[in-house]
Amino acid sequence: MISVLLVDDHRVVRAGLTALIHLEPDMRVVGEAADGEEAIRRYEALLPDVVLMDLKLPGMPGWRVTAAIRSRWPDCRILVFTTLIGDEHVYQALQAGALGYILKDADDTELTNAIRRTAAGQRTIPATVASALDQRLASDPLTARELDILRLVAAGFSNREAGERLGLTENTVKGYLKSIISKLNAPDRTAAAMIAVQRGLIDVCGNPM
Repeated sequence: MISVLLVDDHRVVRAGLTALIHLEPDMRVVGEAADGEEAIRRYEALLPDVVLMDLKLPGMPGWRVTAAIRSRWPDCRILVFTTLIGDEHVYQALQAGALGYILKDADDTELTNAIRRTAAGQRTIPATVASALDQRLASDPLTARELDILRLVAAGFSNREAGERLGLTENTVKGYLKSIISKLNAPDRTAAAMIAVQRGLIDVCGNPM
């Protein structure tokens, strides 16, 4: 019997997943968590075969929860189950130690088969997820300073204001933005911020993911 821990901040989603999983004769939901800290506590108490992990969680994002659990229990088998398909989302989750990554538009059979593969220690990387990962690996990554500037741009700061926040001149910020726009293949600073959100580099408020 495959024991499953559900980590999702929406109670209705957890209830639906529980109902679906309990239709399968070889798997059972043994626990639920609505945020990262609860997920870590529940994992320690239950030691399930598979953790079904959403990435959009209050406080600690799912990829950080994945990394935290894997650091303490390296043999933990985590399957990401999310709506997020940005290439940075995929990259962070797999780098953190997730064994698979499946989207919430998957059908019932895809999901339950993915749980079985994860329990068996096998990877689950659908074509759309693999494509996003390939994009991330092929791209020129933004530096920490470029991400700092991009977060401030996304939060509505002007170049001058961003420079004041970071202790940089306005011209220096413009130079960084030129590099950012080039790396993201964006027409301007606003489009660069939108692309960064879509890719999962920052959230809609400019915060790190």
